[in-house]
Amino acid sequence: MPPPPPTRLLAQSALADLADVPAISRWVRSGGTRLHVLDYGGDGVPLVVLPGITSPAVTMDFVARELTPLVRPLVVDVRGRGLSDDGGSYGLEDYAEDTEAVVAGLGLHRPILFGHSMGARIAAVTTVRAKVGLRGTVLGDPPMSGPGRGPYPTPLDAFLDQLAQSRRGTDADEVARSWPRWPRREQELRARWLASCDTEAVTATHRGFESEDFFDWWPSVPGPAALLYGADSPVVTAEGAAEAARLLPSAVLAEIPDAGHMLFWDNPPAALTALREALRPMLA
Repeated sequence: MPPPPPTRLLAQSALADLADVPAISRWVRSGGTRLHVLDYGGDGVPLVVLPGITSPAVTMDFVARELTPLVRPLVVDVRGRGLSDDGGSYGLEDYAEDTEAVVAGLGLHRPILFGHSMGARIAAVTTVRAKVGLRGTVLGDPPMSGPGRGPYPTPLDAFLDQLAQSRRGTDADEVARSWPRWPRREQELRARWLASCDTEAVTATHRGFESEDFFDWWPSVPGPAALLYGADSPVVTAEGAAEAARLLPSAVLAEIPDAGHMLFWDNPPAALTALREALRPMLA
């Protein structure tokens, strides 16, 4: 019987992308799971960056580079993505334990957490668990779906189709059909790195978008906290933003114009400006 097809692939062309990234690879263990982190260095306050459901760390390089004058970005390959191990389980508290392991394992003193999409949910849970000292938390367009709140707006089949394309062999032109607004380099990186995402990690995380309620955690997020969301996002709607403001009135909410869920890919200048503005009070 032939072996089952691999669920994760990483071509040499993808690994070669790391040669162009001005960061050092660091490794941390979270239990038995080895986690890969891109550390951009510097003397600034550490900013632990937690990407989205199908975003390996290298795909946020264009964001991290823009932040190095302000902070020391460390972008995590979340378990089941990029160069990190598969995790076996993919609940929010599993991801939070990994984040705590990154902070402790790299000796980060009171970092700021910044997460996008899935990563924003992870940041919220990590902050509420309060097992590591933090300066603040910035959430970018966190999925607000959950029990009794309707489905996540992108169906699982759409993610699985894109994973299948990546393992079959895709290119930036095909990625552009799904993400036409993205900068060309980001389309190219997604084409090369998406196959590094584990099918079960994506499936379980998507399931969690609908079974784990963000609002169970959000009202308890301590300050300082900020929430960035796209003006055209189907993930954080106007109603969702209003509920977030009502449940945590101390948080700063900022709407990113001309952006959907993929804030930094849709409107990089505006999203980066909003992120810098959210970070500055946390650095004082």
